[in-house]
Amino acid sequence: MKNKKHLLTFVLAVLLPVSVYAGGEEDLGTSASSFLKIGAGAPTAQALGNAYVSIAEGSEALFWNPAGIAGADDKEFQFSYLDWLQGYKARTLAYVTPMGGGSVLGITANYMDLKDFNCTLADGTPCVSDDIYVRNFIGSLSLAHDFYTEIFKAGVTAKYITENNDGSHYTNMAFDIGGIVQATDWLSLGLAFQNLGDSKEVPTVLRLGGGLHSRYLTVSVEMAEYADDEARYGIGVEVHVPEDIIEFGHFGLRVGYYTRDSHGLSDNSLVNRLNLADSSKISFGFGLDTGKIFGYGVSIDYAMTPYGALGEAHQLGLGIQW
Repeated sequence: MKNKKHLLTFVLAVLLPVSVYAGGEEDLGTSASSFLKIGAGAPTAQALGNAYVSIAEGSEALFWNPAGIAGADDKEFQFSYLDWLQGYKARTLAYVTPMGGGSVLGITANYMDLKDFNCTLADGTPCVSDDIYVRNFIGSLSLAHDFYTEIFKAGVTAKYITENNDGSHYTNMAFDIGGIVQATDWLSLGLAFQNLGDSKEVPTVLRLGGGLHSRYLTVSVEMAEYADDEARYGIGVEVHVPEDIIEFGHFGLRVGYYTRDSHGLSDNSLVNRLNLADSSKISFGFGLDTGKIFGYGVSIDYAMTPYGALGEAHQLGLGIQW
């Protein structure tokens, strides 16, 4: 208990002053590689309104807060598919393996491309999207460790980033660093710096949040401050149906709210029936984790976010643990 108090005091002392990190209005949209802001690989975070830094776990944590993989007991492999906006799609692979002694290794690969879009050349001439391509790739290697028997987790990630905009090719390196403190059985605190590097080349972001946990409910909040954007805030709620009730695993229903900009009115009939035609701030989803059968467990995670007139973003993740 004494270690926990000292550690919590230290973390709070670190977290409070870094809240001044946000970029000013003159920095809005000045970072390259803006596709790094898309939450590919983390459908749970998307469903929870991007409020995930303090509750991140498993392979999805590699895309949000690398500390979340620390202390993992099982190997895990996940594939996710993100159908974002205007034909932009992402496919991600993530692998997590324990190394013993509380250390865990994580590897990811994320390929994104854009097709079937309207375009105009610099001289104003319309062009056919089949002749234009956008292809981006992110590969990462993460290492995390569990300290004080899961009271404090820390992780680091190194990223290799390539951006190819119709032949204009850019390559960058960036780093993530994060921590999670389990302050009590019902309270966790999280902090992550993502895309550390040249802020003109990559959109560096500070994530800071907390999570409240109970048997039937998890509530999480997060503040994200990008170097080239104003601070954004998210809150997420997951309602749990425990394994001893449904007997074949754990099931959760998720909803989130994130302070992103509005994008006009949606013409989707379902979104309109839900009275969300003018909303780009609400997200929904669910997660299912089966118990191990013959030594293997399976997870399914889904998220949907309406973006007004731009359409809807859908993400599906399929994982296996052994």
